[in-house]
Amino acid sequence: MLTIRRDTVVYAMSPENAPAARAQSGDTVVFETMDCFGGQIACPSDKLGALDWTRINPATGPLFVEGAEAGDTLKVEILQIDLAEQAAMVEAPGEGITGLMADAENTKILPVQDGQVRFNDRLSLPLCPMIGVIGTAPETGAVPTGTPDSHGGNMDCRRIGAGTTLYLPVNVPGALLAMGDLHAVMGDGEVCVCGAEIAGAVTVRVTVVKGQPLPLPFLVTQEHAMAISSAEGLDAAAEQTTLRMRSFLMEQVKLPAHEAGMLLSLAGDLRICQAVDPNKTCRMELPLGILAQLGYAFP
Repeated sequence: MLTIRRDTVVYAMSPENAPAARAQSGDTVVFETMDCFGGQIACPSDKLGALDWTRINPATGPLFVEGAEAGDTLKVEILQIDLAEQAAMVEAPGEGITGLMADAENTKILPVQDGQVRFNDRLSLPLCPMIGVIGTAPETGAVPTGTPDSHGGNMDCRRIGAGTTLYLPVNVPGALLAMGDLHAVMGDGEVCVCGAEIAGAVTVRVTVVKGQPLPLPFLVTQEHAMAISSAEGLDAAAEQTTLRMRSFLMEQVKLPAHEAGMLLSLAGDLRICQAVDPNKTCRMELPLGILAQLGYAFP
């Protein structure tokens, strides 16, 4: 099995990035990842303000997928996420939403053991591993790994975990897939600017789907289908992801326009993924059972 080591990273998604490895469509690949701090926080005395910011949000890769051409879709099946033994998180003035009221920098180290993340002496939280940064190269330019956009990137969608399938756009030959910024657990919004940031390894299967039959990025979990959109503000992200799901229902599921909108208002759930990055991210969730009743199957 192909493994891309965690010391092979990029800090921007770009068509200029040299491939770290190559894979065939249908191959299984392991991405070893650093945490979003680049391993710079190991104890409570390590503070956000003292970090080397050129090493923030490393994404392992990129992976060149043979046969992927501009205009295609890259299907990424997330098979397994393995995590390190401890996570880290910070809160600091001016960072995120809670940072608007914070008066000092604080760092917390969170042990991970027996399926739990230990928050403090009184509280442990169930482990819920997810990928914060995952994306392909944009058509032109370089997008920092900390910024989400139409190529994916730092979407911080807590539904992107093991057992899910993420569909991403192919904008350049080979797609150039990269990922990192794992979380042991994170709530919707990521309100203090981070989750339980942790190193680990992600095992995925990559498959080229010809054409783009879905509004991308698009996520399928065991229970829901989700359009994901990022924009400068939450209102724009929410509107964009809702209208993309509406278009999907019209174009792929073949619902009339008015029924597509009505169905989303009845059964769709509009949720915030993260509200703290340079672009904000929202998702529109629709139960898979509804799509099954309508006779739709995903590629």
